[in-house]
Amino acid sequence: MTATHTHSARPGERPASAAEQQLQQQVLDALLSKTPLAIQGANSKAFLGRPVTGEVLDTRPHSGIVNYDPTELVVTVRSGTPLVELLEALDQQGQMLPCEPPVFGGAATVGGMVAAGLSGPRRPWSGSVRDFVLGTKVITGHGKLMRFGGEVMKNVAGYDLSRLIAGSHGLLGVLTEVSMKVLPKPVCTHHLSLDLPVEKALLKLAEWGQQPIPMTAACHIDGQLRLRLEGGIGSVRSAADRIGGEELDPEFWTQLNEQQLPFFQDPRPLWRLSLPTVTQEIDLSGDALLDWGGSQRWLKSDASGMDIQALASQHGGHATCYTAGITDTPFQPLAPLLEHYHRRLKAQLDPQGIFNPGRTYAAI
Repeated sequence: MTATHTHSARPGERPASAAEQQLQQQVLDALLSKTPLAIQGANSKAFLGRPVTGEVLDTRPHSGIVNYDPTELVVTVRSGTPLVELLEALDQQGQMLPCEPPVFGGAATVGGMVAAGLSGPRRPWSGSVRDFVLGTKVITGHGKLMRFGGEVMKNVAGYDLSRLIAGSHGLLGVLTEVSMKVLPKPVCTHHLSLDLPVEKALLKLAEWGQQPIPMTAACHIDGQLRLRLEGGIGSVRSAADRIGGEELDPEFWTQLNEQQLPFFQDPRPLWRLSLPTVTQEIDLSGDALLDWGGSQRWLKSDASGMDIQALASQHGGHATCYTAGITDTPFQPLAPLLEHYHRRLKAQLDPQGIFNPGRTYAAI
């Protein structure tokens, strides 16, 4: 016997689409049979996190932009929508997602963007994916299709679920729809490269961080500091004249964001270290690429995951493995109190534990 639950729309609210109802029915069936679900779109980020054993719940049939008003700087889109489709629609209106999420060869979906919470080179200056999520529509661990955000900011457990969904890797519910804030594209952009050793580059970045320089990307690789300046014509030209350097191909930032630079082709495991910006070079075997003005370090290394994560922790940060199958703990181990809160949140929002079990940590 199959359980059913129909979503009754509030006055003025759109009814659930056929694809959305099918996703909800799959969740209800899984709850009834206690079957774990592996939630995914195109599975373009399968390299991130632990493998999930379960019945695949594919969000891609639930696709399309629901509402987009460029004058309001808000777009509402279904989770199975290809991310490139959304970005193209925004680009046609001279707008963008400032968090600059990667599209991974065009396969990434909007739902995967929110679930993984990955942001591009502009992140330190614009904000993360989470910062631009205004509201969500989610199938909960009780099989209900619920809307969060706007006037209804919290669910009965007291959580702002829209913000918790971002970066949750599908552990808390099935995202079916998201509303996001967008911004106009910058009027002027300039890309440049300076020959600087990493120590001097970090000092320069710290110095420029205290000044009104319209920087929106900063990366150090192969002895060169690569910068992107964006803003008004006057401020960008003034900063470019002051900094100097050689002109840089703007395609560099796309290749960095999509992990297509030669650096990423190295066969050694890839690690992402999130560190305080002021952190100087750390003593660890391997090759490093500095992004986000120094606060994000990409590392190609054969060192053990335990050593890499311990060193990141010693420097006040954390490390994540971006190569599947290298370690059973690809995410930085949680402190006991933090793990307690993760478990408690999972238990309240997904009481049967059917959503992507073990994707982040074995016990969650």
